[in-house]
Amino acid sequence: MNEHIVIGIKATITAACAALSAWLGWFGWLVIAWAACMVVDYITGSAAACRAGEWSSAVARDGIWHKTGAIVAVVAAVLTDWMIGLVVNNIPAVILPWDYTVLLCPVVLAWYILTELGSIVENAGKLGAPVPAFLARIIAACKGSVDAAGDKLAGGDSDNKEDQ
Repeated sequence: MNEHIVIGIKATITAACAALSAWLGWFGWLVIAWAACMVVDYITGSAAACRAGEWSSAVARDGIWHKTGAIVAVVAAVLTDWMIGLVVNNIPAVILPWDYTVLLCPVVLAWYILTELGSIVENAGKLGAPVPAFLARIIAACKGSVDAAGDKLAGGDSDNKEDQ
């Protein structure tokens, strides 16, 4: 391939990624990562079920319903962030040194991304790939950290047995 064509392709891809980043920002990339993880999880879960000879349309539909529920939960987090932002940014008595945009939704998205990643790693093992045990442990540890951060945001204590 001509060197100028390769450079042109690289420049086009770089420009497209830069434009997408400018348009979406970090929060948009978080949403894209979550959507990509949901798709990969669904595909790898279906492939693992096919490999095991256990694929079922009913189970596949349940997976879609499960992911639909996750979408609804993220929409609820977006709406909650929007409502908090309206209140915090428009009540004269509440003065923050910054404009509130999002706080809750990125934590919820991180939790869902880590959940999907854990499932993807599990599916990879079911497909026969050797999966390093530390990978699943690191994902679980990160998810635990996000859980703890969410509990802290909510003013709760994840270790409090009375709440369970």
